[in-house]
Amino acid sequence: MTGEAKLPPGAVLVAAVSGGLDSMALLHVLARIAPKLGITLHAHGVDHGLRVEASKELDVAEAFAAHLGVPFGRSRLRVARGGNLQARARAARFEVLAEAARAVGARAIATAHHADDRAETVLLRLMRGAGPRGLAVLPPRASLGGHDDVELLRPLLRARREDILAHSSRHAIPFSSDPSNVDPRFLRVRVRRELLPLLQELAPGVVGHLVALADQLAESGDGGGRAFPLSRSSQTALADLARSRSTTARVWLPGALVVTFDPASKARPGRRTARRP
Repeated sequence: MTGEAKLPPGAVLVAAVSGGLDSMALLHVLARIAPKLGITLHAHGVDHGLRVEASKELDVAEAFAAHLGVPFGRSRLRVARGGNLQARARAARFEVLAEAARAVGARAIATAHHADDRAETVLLRLMRGAGPRGLAVLPPRASLGGHDDVELLRPLLRARREDILAHSSRHAIPFSSDPSNVDPRFLRVRVRRELLPLLQELAPGVVGHLVALADQLAESGDGGGRAFPLSRSSQTALADLARSRSTTARVWLPGALVVTFDPASKARPGRRTARRP
């Protein structure tokens, strides 16, 4: 993989696959590019024990993985019903995925989060009164809490939901539908099906604006402090600029800084210089 979710050749990656539209599209994309990049791909599905259909959905995912030549593992959990169900299920899922990654020698797990997921999460955090740090959600790569040896990647984060649907339709990718994704008892479902469409009607570019906000807050570190620790994406962009030695390229950083390559600098030939526009 390249860019924000880049892995070195020889890396082992586990794709989290539920059988749903997004994760099946992720599996298909990764299965196509992994051999070209020298990455060994595995897939793993988790049945939370909450729906009887989940096992059959993983059967579909396993069959598709076999069709793509990707090894597939699966785990079954028992998540008790009750308050904050989705959050507890998510935490349990990542615990199992981390174990599955270690079992195959992987140091990274890929999930199918996309731009619309990120916009929804920003809105959910706003509704709950989150501050700047809390709005810097779903970065392209992140540490997995409690598991320093496993990294979380989101390769589809710059894609829109309609992009993923179009890809799935074009390649006839099979997928299953989870009824919890349309259950209005969950606040995220109402944000997805009611709030975000209304905001898009009022401001068609709102998903991009919300994603940009999350990026800016992630890059500023504390959402407006004086220090601006660089995100991995900014570090990658600066490294690419230095390698290219381009005099026309620009890298935008937090704090309204723009980095350019200055081959004629007297202080240090070929240095990168930062300025405010």
